[in-house]
Amino acid sequence: MSDVDTLKAEIKKLSARAMQAKMDLHDLSEELPIGWDTILEVAEKAHKAFAQLEAKREQLKTAEAA
Repeated sequence: MSDVDTLKAEIKKLSARAMQAKMDLHDLSEELPIGWDTILEVAEKAHKAFAQLEAKREQLKTAEAA
């Protein structure tokens, strides 16, 4: 498998994680004030997931341009 294919597979997995983190954050917001003490934890998880996804997409752009 080429580097580009590997990156695309990693992006697919990271995208699924990011979407799950987004849904967790959304679900938490709908249940507030229940679970208010987990807002920071859930938000940090979503932030990290999307940051990793964005970084991997940048790697893919670089690999495809090479």
